[in-house]
Amino acid sequence: MLRTYWHHADHLALAPPIPGPEAATAAPVWHDLLNPTPEEDRSVEHQLGIVIPTREEMEDIELSARLYQESGAEFMTMTALTGLDGDDPVKTPVTFILKGSSLVTVRYAEPKPFDVFLSRAQRTNGGGVPCANGEMLMTGLIEALIDRLADALERLGNEIDAVSREVFRSKVSNVTKKTQDLRSLIEQLGRKADFLTAIRESLISISRLVAYHAALENPESRPSKEIRQRIKLLQRDATSLGDHANFLSGKINFLLDATLGLINLEQNQIIKIFSVAAVVFLPPTLVASIYGMNFDVMPELKWYLGYPFAILLMVLSAVMPYLYFKRRGWL
Repeated sequence: MLRTYWHHADHLALAPPIPGPEAATAAPVWHDLLNPTPEEDRSVEHQLGIVIPTREEMEDIELSARLYQESGAEFMTMTALTGLDGDDPVKTPVTFILKGSSLVTVRYAEPKPFDVFLSRAQRTNGGGVPCANGEMLMTGLIEALIDRLADALERLGNEIDAVSREVFRSKVSNVTKKTQDLRSLIEQLGRKADFLTAIRESLISISRLVAYHAALENPESRPSKEIRQRIKLLQRDATSLGDHANFLSGKINFLLDATLGLINLEQNQIIKIFSVAAVVFLPPTLVASIYGMNFDVMPELKWYLGYPFAILLMVLSAVMPYLYFKRRGWL
C-alpha cells in the first residue's frame, strides 16, 4: 500500500494542495510504502529517480547494505519492533530514504509509533509535529520509535523488579513447590532476556542510523539548527536507553545466577537431609546386623534382657549422632 502525504500549513494531508500560486511548486513530502507492490515501488522510483531496496536487501545485516548513498539520496535501514505490548516482539526492517525534501519509508509491518506519529502530524489544531520536509518527518518518526522503546524498557524494568521480589522474598515453605516456582521464574527471565536483546538491537540500529545521517551533513545541504538539535537529542536518547538496557541485562543475569543458586541450595538441603539420615541410622543398622547373625555361640542370645538391651543400644546409637549434628548446626 502506498500513501503519499503533502505538507499543508502546519500538518500533513493525503490530498495535494488546493490549486493556487503555491500549488505549482508543491511536492509530496512523504511516500509511505507499506507492503508495497512492484507497481507502487516503480511509481515512487519514477517520481524520485531512485531504486527502492527489496525486502531481502533491507534484512541484510551488513552495514554497507543498510546505510548508503545512491542517486543523490540517503538510504538508511533500521530494525524496528512490533508487538511490544506482549512478551514476543517481532523484529522488522524499516528503511528511510531521503531525497531532497521528500521522505520515503519502506516497511513490511505496522509498528505502533508510525500510527501514533501520523495521527499527531495530521492534526490541524496546532498540536501536531514539525513536518515541513522529509528530514523533519524522519526525525519525528525515529523519536516516536525511541519513545515506544522507552515505554517497553520501563515496563520490562517493572516486571524484572517483580521477579526479583519473587526470588528473594518468597514465603513458600514447601520445598518442591518452591523449586517449581524458581524454575518458572527462570523461564520468565529467559523470555525477558530475549525481549531485552531485541530492544538493544533496535536501539543500536537507531544509533547507527542517526550517527550516519549526522555524519553526512555538508555545507550545501546543512540542516537547520532545530534539526541539528533534534538529531543530537535522538543520539543522546538512544545512548541513554542503551545504557539502561545494559543495566537491565546485567540485572537479569544476576537474577538468573541467584535463582540457579537458590535451586542448588534447595537441592543441597534435600541431599544433606538424606546424608544425615543415613549417618543416623547407620549405627542402629550395624547393631541389628550384628545380632542378626546365625552363629551358634553368641552369649547375648540366651540373655533374658538381651532384646531390650539391643533395642536401647540401637536407639542410643541413633539419638547421639542426631544430637551431635544438631549441636553443630548441621540440621
